[in-house]
Amino acid sequence: MDDLCVFRADLHVHTCLSPCGSLDMSPVRIIREAREKQIDILGITDHNSTRQCKVIMELGQKAGITVWGGAEINTREEVHCLALFDDWKALEAFQQWLDRWLTVIRNKPDYFGHQVWVDEKENILGVEDRLLIAALDRSMEQSYDEVHRLGGIFIPAHINRKSYSLISQLGFVSPDIKADALEICKGVKGETIERMRWAGIKPLIGGSDAHYPEQLGTGITLLKMKNRTLNEFKKALKGEMGRGVLALPNK
Repeated sequence: MDDLCVFRADLHVHTCLSPCGSLDMSPVRIIREAREKQIDILGITDHNSTRQCKVIMELGQKAGITVWGGAEINTREEVHCLALFDDWKALEAFQQWLDRWLTVIRNKPDYFGHQVWVDEKENILGVEDRLLIAALDRSMEQSYDEVHRLGGIFIPAHINRKSYSLISQLGFVSPDIKADALEICKGVKGETIERMRWAGIKPLIGGSDAHYPEQLGTGITLLKMKNRTLNEFKKALKGEMGRGVLALPNK
């Protein structure tokens, strides 16, 4: 166990592709912010799309920052859930699944926000015309099954938030929920976690849910692992051989 290290991870980050995200959240800006804030691992999780992930993964590799790509999906129940992958082929397959099941509603940029993905020089590569914050025609269980089929990790997001969460939509967290972990909102008090007994259901993680550069890193999860692969994260969530989640966001 002497070769285990502690990594600083922000596992819930949006980019300029999310309609609610700032256009300042370009790949180069995100990586610069992560480096300045000494973040080791980033989870890129735009709403119902992975199309900005590849550029950030490539920039992160050059900067020594590990980037797990994925999405914050909106299930049929309108519960937001994080899907994370570290394999580009899996991300491509997941994007095809998202394209198949996203409800077709045309985006109104002046109302919802722009949905663009860009290259490392901030040149626009594409524009998403469908509203990305719409729900998928897939349930939480179906979404979990697809993420796992592709080798990813599935985490219901901000479970105690007042909207688009397990608590707001379903009223409770089922003890037999199909998930790898649960994300709690930053700032939640320890006594609340203990009273709700969330930690007895699944491991708890957190993230900044950053939509603006200054928000990145405001929700750090400390992970004790051998390396920064998704497979090690899976082992950390299970507490295997000294690995684990050491701390949750407190800002």
